[in-house]
Amino acid sequence: MCEDDNAGIGRRAVFVTGAAAALTLGSVSFATAAPREERRRTVRGTLPPGSPDFVYVPFEVPAGVREIHVAYSYDRPAVPAGTQGNALDIGLFDERGTELGGRGFRGWSGGARTEFFVRADDATPGYLPGRIRPGTWHVALGPYTVAPQGLAYEITITLTYGEQVETPRAVYPPERARGRGRAWYRGDCHLHSEYSDGRYTLAEIAELARAAGLDFINSSEHNTQSAHAHWAGLAGDDLLILLGEEVTTRNGHVVALGTDPGTFVDWRYRARDNRFGRFARQIRRAGGLVVPAHPHATCIGCNWKFGFGEADAVEVWNGAYTPDDEVALADWDGMLVASVRDGGRSWIPAMGSSDSHRSPDVVGRPQTVVLADDLTREAIQEGIRAGRSYVAESSRLSLALTASGGRGEHAGIGERLRVDRDTPVTVRLEVTGAPRCTVRLVTDQGVLFTGDPLPVSGAGVVEWRTTASYAAYVRAEVRHEAAAGPLPGALAAFTNPAFLGR
Repeated sequence: MCEDDNAGIGRRAVFVTGAAAALTLGSVSFATAAPREERRRTVRGTLPPGSPDFVYVPFEVPAGVREIHVAYSYDRPAVPAGTQGNALDIGLFDERGTELGGRGFRGWSGGARTEFFVRADDATPGYLPGRIRPGTWHVALGPYTVAPQGLAYEITITLTYGEQVETPRAVYPPERARGRGRAWYRGDCHLHSEYSDGRYTLAEIAELARAAGLDFINSSEHNTQSAHAHWAGLAGDDLLILLGEEVTTRNGHVVALGTDPGTFVDWRYRARDNRFGRFARQIRRAGGLVVPAHPHATCIGCNWKFGFGEADAVEVWNGAYTPDDEVALADWDGMLVASVRDGGRSWIPAMGSSDSHRSPDVVGRPQTVVLADDLTREAIQEGIRAGRSYVAESSRLSLALTASGGRGEHAGIGERLRVDRDTPVTVRLEVTGAPRCTVRLVTDQGVLFTGDPLPVSGAGVVEWRTTASYAAYVRAEVRHEAAAGPLPGALAAFTNPAFLGR
């Protein structure tokens, strides 16, 4: 075994500007060694404020290596109030390189771990097992925020030599569960486990999803598909597990919902780079939906900056209902109003997901309830894309919204009631599981109906009459009682719209 050997690896200071750029440092070399021996190198450096989004540390892997282990640390100096401190993400690319969208990706843990390993038969969660081939590999650093004093870091790369074993064949969950035919199915499409920055195990998520009354979930780890091959044993006739990723850029996050197994979607770009369209198209080619997540979240890099031209749906409600969800709901309603100009053809459906990471985050709060032809990947996605869905805070709450004309014609959530502009229309909402909540009906003119609080049983029916000339669409909100003041209470549920008119 070789002890720490830092010969020729001096402390490195990097001074660059232009946050959209990437920087590659000088390469670190390793000598060959006998089986079971280790070789270790340590790299130190300092990143200043204004560093690029990604800094690559190349290292040469000789033949005969069976495992790569990387550990890192960085300083966290005190900073003035209102100033961001240091945060440094990390990942790994193999000998196939760091090209954007290329095949070299081997894992990402962001800031969730201080060390990781990869070998042919296993890897740290967040990373992909596979053969260790000789060539130039790269540790990828992502200086998320840098303190005014700079970010001093240390990386230790350890190679273990020896014979490699076979990589297990990946097995993925089925794309179908035992459904109820055309029915309403409940799902949570934004979840995190130990395979990115969550604390839940996959088994815990599956157990919590079943307890929450969910029919489907979507795997959405930050910037890695590494969990895909570990879900198969947790799916079942009662739970459909879709596979995806939360693509976590510096200008917003997007959930790739229900992609082909093993699909990796790159995240290393900003809105000004004009590259998002390329990766949105990749998500759809892989059979997935493009869903911008928490578009008005206040965390650094979380606020959505790419526009909604590529979106198949938008996550309006994320986790416990907060003011940024209220802003997202209002912004989405503004997009609905704008879509009226083309008859509603360009409208974007809304979703809700828990974004659960760890206890006490509640899996299935909120959940998207989808009218689908069956409990399959394709049917669930088609229902979401069509907007045949509503969002509820739990499985206890159910909604049924219909709009009916005078001749028996009717339309439900996400559908169009084709009637003349002046034909009387009856809008009916049935609610269960919402004690003391208030129903509001919202149109392109705003809130045009507010009902009395529902009884303590939580069940009730409201009806409202209108015409297509008065309301181009109607959607329902069910809200808890407001604590005080003129603001509405927190959402308990809301629907996508039903459109009125030809």
